[in-house]
Amino acid sequence: MADDTARWTIAGLAREGGVGVETIRYYQRRGLLDTPDRPEGPGRAGGIRRYGEADARRLRFIRSGQAAGFTLEQIGELLALDATDDRARVRELAEQRIAALDAQIATLQAARASLSRLAAECGGGAAGPCPILLSFDTPA
Repeated sequence: MADDTARWTIAGLAREGGVGVETIRYYQRRGLLDTPDRPEGPGRAGGIRRYGEADARRLRFIRSGQAAGFTLEQIGELLALDATDDRARVRELAEQRIAALDAQIATLQAARASLSRLAAECGGGAAGPCPILLSFDTPA
């Protein structure tokens, strides 16, 4: 997806996106980012691949999708859907992610309530083993 304003090497694109070079290469292997051709001919930056603003935007999209909890497979689907403008499928994926987040939140809230209860039971100076440590040693 390199464009006419290609200005970054792979290291520069990685810095711009806040990732490592190997992450860029991994995204390329997964088909999430294009691998630009090496320029040929005299005075063509020594055959170094260059990336442009379109590549940086795509990288930001990938990183934002990950921050929202989407898998790389889902992000690939979202990228493909962006080209087809299939809003119904995008909405479906978003609703699935929201449901998964709601389930995670419920699990975390239950864990917090349990730990709060155990912390209250583990008062200072009480005799015997601490209820928190006992609960961690008990099979789930």
